[in-house]
Amino acid sequence: MFGKSIEAYTKACEVIPGGVDSPVRAFKSVGGTPPFIKKGKGAYLYDVDGNKYVDFVQSWGPLIFGHCDKDIEKVVIKTAKKGLSFGAPTKLETKLASEIVEMYDNIDKVRFVSSGTEATMSAIRLARGVTGKNDIVKFEGCYHGHSDSLLVQAGSGLATFGSPSSPGVPSDLTKHTLLCEYNNIKNLEKCFADSSDIACIIIEPIAGNMGLVPATEEFLKACRELCDKHGALLIFDEVMSGFRASLTGASGIVKTKADIITFGKVIGAGMPVGAFAASKEIMSNLSPEGKIYQAGTLSGNPVAMAAGLKSLRKLKANPEIYNELNKKALRLVNGLKKIANKYEIPFQVDTRGSMFGFFFCEKEPKNFKDVGLCDFKRFATFHHEMLKKGFYFACSQYETGFICTKITNKDIDACLKAANEVMKNL
Repeated sequence: MFGKSIEAYTKACEVIPGGVDSPVRAFKSVGGTPPFIKKGKGAYLYDVDGNKYVDFVQSWGPLIFGHCDKDIEKVVIKTAKKGLSFGAPTKLETKLASEIVEMYDNIDKVRFVSSGTEATMSAIRLARGVTGKNDIVKFEGCYHGHSDSLLVQAGSGLATFGSPSSPGVPSDLTKHTLLCEYNNIKNLEKCFADSSDIACIIIEPIAGNMGLVPATEEFLKACRELCDKHGALLIFDEVMSGFRASLTGASGIVKTKADIITFGKVIGAGMPVGAFAASKEIMSNLSPEGKIYQAGTLSGNPVAMAAGLKSLRKLKANPEIYNELNKKALRLVNGLKKIANKYEIPFQVDTRGSMFGFFFCEKEPKNFKDVGLCDFKRFATFHHEMLKKGFYFACSQYETGFICTKITNKDIDACLKAANEVMKNL
């Protein structure tokens, strides 16, 4: 069933570390060999062995319209024929930036980059430059890319200055990172008590890197108030949730407003892209207007801009898409919950728009520590068995799932039927 993928993975391991170019793809959390994908079409993935899967990952979020959407494919091909990259400005950048700015009342300008990691790294540099301060606050379980100052782990104290969580990251580069527990206001207050040099808080308002764990309104309000009180900036990392959780991402769901928002994934509709945005007062500090330097040869790549522009305009023209996607997400997770209850399996679910998460645990997780108490072995078994039945879920309990417009109720019902067969043996 997976013979050709096993062969492909073996060959990949000879020339690529771990056989993959991003660690989670190696399936270490769930076991087995990752299917090597040959193509995608609509709601489905097809691997090199000819297996077909309903895709609940959708390239980790950006493919709201599924694989090979005809409208997006058309503009990508048309734009690519004019040149893949110029390293010079194009009108497409202005058009996409204008579409984004038009939807938010707290941002005036956008700077495009090539990845989410670049976006968050640059947003933090901007915050430090604007405030003249050095420390940043991040939260356990929130992933903001692999730049050095963000790869930190918790120490022994309630609030602590971070220490590196990866070899190759000098302690000097993480000593300005304060690590806090997600949804813990007292812990956050202690961070500000411990340091008078905090430039910003960076947070996923809808955390998608410890499963799906949204921040509470009370917690986000505390983030806003502490930043205002201490002269820090609030950064919303919406690389995953931007234009996914709603037309304006988490920012369109929660009441709290951020000073800087980072985007990625969805604004490229599958092409490599990221962005960060803020008010004109904050963004005016960015080079070439101001002194804070940031650059990238492939930033604003015309093919990525064209794909993102077409996708975003389709979403703006049909905002009811988000209601339909959420209905499907609820149909899926509520169905899974009902099955789990039938077999007396501890199971928790949640959705935000087209984003969904499920956990094999007794109580709804509110932070990274709670997620760590989940039954990872049961999740791995469920994932492996569902894959064999043709359903491709995120390959880690710490990841979020996604619904696209091409996934039908029939697909979801088939998934639930398969899940019933799997769960009765878990």
